[in-house]
Amino acid sequence: MNAPSSGSSYALGYSQAERDRLIRQAAQLAPLTERFFRDAGIGPGHRVLELGSGMGDVAMLVARIVGPSGEVVGVERDADSIQFAESRVEQSGLRNITFTQSDISQLSPERKFDAAVGRFILQDIPDPVSVLKSLAASLRPGGIIAFHEPHWQPYQDYLRPLPLSSSCAAVAREIFKASGANPDMGLSLYNVYRQAGLPAPTMRIEMILGAEPGYTTWISDLLFSLLPKARQHGISFEALGDLDTLSQRIHAEVTAANIVVPWIALVAAWSKLPS
Repeated sequence: MNAPSSGSSYALGYSQAERDRLIRQAAQLAPLTERFFRDAGIGPGHRVLELGSGMGDVAMLVARIVGPSGEVVGVERDADSIQFAESRVEQSGLRNITFTQSDISQLSPERKFDAAVGRFILQDIPDPVSVLKSLAASLRPGGIIAFHEPHWQPYQDYLRPLPLSSSCAAVAREIFKASGANPDMGLSLYNVYRQAGLPAPTMRIEMILGAEPGYTTWISDLLFSLLPKARQHGISFEALGDLDTLSQRIHAEVTAANIVVPWIALVAAWSKLPS
């Protein structure tokens, strides 16, 4: 989950462990997000605004889609994250990405963008309708607005046969809500797009499934990043037992049940401005 723009209540923090988690998560989600952006109409030569750049993964993904003739401008509020993302971009060899430390409402681009995109960003923004209006003002006629956002309810429903995993998901969702985030932003995207004056978005929902640790322990990795916020809001992890063994116990629970588990449900929504 990339870090959002200013004015948000970001629950996950900026620790090295969280950076590592974000990079692992991005690798898992990259095929879904790439297909989504291509289906939305983003392609070679496009100039794309990417909101909430975080570790730079989405920016790099888009940069490969638009190619050397295209351009990606990433917006991020955290200076350390920008520095880290810039180092990763340099190592990647990509030359068509720049980052700016700014709030989206303060952007005044000299040239309009062909698309504006983000992943796991609107969930952390108090007024996503205003953000989409600002993004639309930065786009050329026919420009694309495409966001990937989470929907927690299907994820929790899927985990009901797994008591420990289900409890972890419930605690994580509680922390997000207490921090002011919307863990079911994906389900709200249609109304947000329409309230922002955008054409009705094309939408889909996807869940990827697996039984290996990258899937089974996603929720425990997330909880460790949320721990400072849990303490801040007085949310207890006591029912989850020893945190030092939580990941192993979650994986053992899934293995014993002989089933696959999902990552969080991803809702994709994209809309094109009138030409």
